[in-house]
Amino acid sequence: MPALAASALLLAAGCSSPSSPAGSSSASAARQADAETAASAADRSLAVAAAPTGSTATATARPGDSDGRAHRTKLSVSSYDSRTRRAVISSDAASSSSPSATSSSSPSGPSSPSGSPSASAPPHRTAVGDVIASAPAPGAPDGLLAEVTKVIGETGEGTEVQTAPARLNALLGDDTAKGSVPVDPAAFDIDELLPDVDVSWSKTADAHVGPEGATVPLGSLRLDVRADLPTAGKTSASAAASVSGFVQVAPQVDFRYGGEGADAAPASAYLGVSGDWTSGWSLKGRAGASATAVRIPFATLHADPVLQVGPVPVVVNLDLTCYIQVSGDGRITVDVEQSLQGDFEAGGTFGPGRGWTPVSSSDMKSTPVHTSVTTAGSVRAALGAQATVGLYGSVGVVADLAPYVRGEGTGTVTGTDSVFDADGSWAVYGGVDLNGTLRLQLAIFGTPVFQRDIPLGALHREWKLAGGGSPS
Repeated sequence: MPALAASALLLAAGCSSPSSPAGSSSASAARQADAETAASAADRSLAVAAAPTGSTATATARPGDSDGRAHRTKLSVSSYDSRTRRAVISSDAASSSSPSATSSSSPSGPSSPSGSPSASAPPHRTAVGDVIASAPAPGAPDGLLAEVTKVIGETGEGTEVQTAPARLNALLGDDTAKGSVPVDPAAFDIDELLPDVDVSWSKTADAHVGPEGATVPLGSLRLDVRADLPTAGKTSASAAASVSGFVQVAPQVDFRYGGEGADAAPASAYLGVSGDWTSGWSLKGRAGASATAVRIPFATLHADPVLQVGPVPVVVNLDLTCYIQVSGDGRITVDVEQSLQGDFEAGGTFGPGRGWTPVSSSDMKSTPVHTSVTTAGSVRAALGAQATVGLYGSVGVVADLAPYVRGEGTGTVTGTDSVFDADGSWAVYGGVDLNGTLRLQLAIFGTPVFQRDIPLGALHREWKLAGGGSPS
């Protein structure tokens, strides 16, 4: 018996007066403890924060546990085979040679009383029915969310188990969680797809990557690009087409879980990506004719930020593909520069009455730096990014943000910002498109599976940058 408990019992036995102040104080303390316990039980909101860099956190939930909640454990995924879904689960307890010591430190449950039959039996580090959530691990670079369906046996690295896909609600249960976590720009793996691409980011005053003199706000990632475009027919050298500029983005992951509702599905859920966007770019020359937009990716980026949702490591997989996209009739020559700044949000939200529905918004403001249109025709060019967001390797949201410029002219046109000479009219427009889809894999929250991808809903805004002339 713990010494503190024994002392309390002896003190209670020695008290001869039931109405003593000590007794009254003890009753008051007990009522206060009961109130704090009730308040703690009612408040099941989990904090959402970025897990420490290099975190190997693991959480498990076991059906039949007294509280049914997930707990942080000393278990870790030593290896995982995505083809067979077999994993090796190890524990710090494996290094103990004493059966009783191993049992007491086993993360799978409380220790057995001394002298009981199980105290001398080999410890079960994991068991059938356990649901395991792990940060990225060997063989599971996207993290692992799985249920143990069979314990195969012991190996030199730990316990080998057979697993099946699991759902987040098996770990989060009645808890609630809500938060947005910025993605560290240094965490991105970047693949530059064109020769003239420069990457810049700044994390602190002492951590900076990119061209000398490039100014990047903390937490932002910037990509500068220049690319020549296919030109139209026998276009002169002076009309050669090119795009140049930069994209600067500070992405963050948005996560929400509203506790279990009816039929063990979450009462609410949300997964999305949002952030600040800045770009400055120019389109020059006469691009080749293309009725179908030609997309030229210039960089791909990948990161696996880990959100610490209470004890549970929730691994988010974020991919960005930055691209140039051009379409037109091959007849118009433009010289357009534009700066753009704003924010965006894209994702999917779940409610019990309506199921999964898309969320998309963007507030962009544009400033024309220079505009020029020569001859008639039309052209449209975008400098955008496609983002995919998922959990534990399952893509849930695909969003495509495409700020663009569009030039058009009729008749014979030569126009600039302040001077034009036209037998017709010309105009240059700025705009932004945001669209995408919600994927079946969003069922990873434990929500009902929908039968097809759900369009994110197209958001389209356009504004006039410059123009002149009169209809021909």
